[in-house]
Amino acid sequence: MEIIVVIILIIVVVVLIGFVLVAARRRREAGLEEHRREASQARDLARVSEVESERHAAEADERAARAKREQLAAEQQKLEAEARRSDAAELHEHADAIDPDVDVDENDRSTSDGRSG
Repeated sequence: MEIIVVIILIIVVVVLIGFVLVAARRRREAGLEEHRREASQARDLARVSEVESERHAAEADERAARAKREQLAAEQQKLEAEARRSDAAELHEHADAIDPDVDVDENDRSTSDGRSG
């Protein structure tokens, strides 16, 4: 009878060890699965952050290009204004040159009535 009790105790201990090993394996696998899930979430967040970063870079490039276009347009407008101002000055000189009421001196411009122009 003692042998049967010892055999039953050994069987119970072996079964308990088996349950403990299975439970430990399941716990380890659950931990690994949790780490995989966290890694997947971290990768997803990294992708979102990367896409957002690329979008910001594209917006900055677009803004820089727009600023460059504006700068070039302003420079062109300034050159056109200078050309018009020069044309206007030449037209004034020509008008003064052909106007019989304006005395044109090499050093001084003045009208026949004494006003400076």
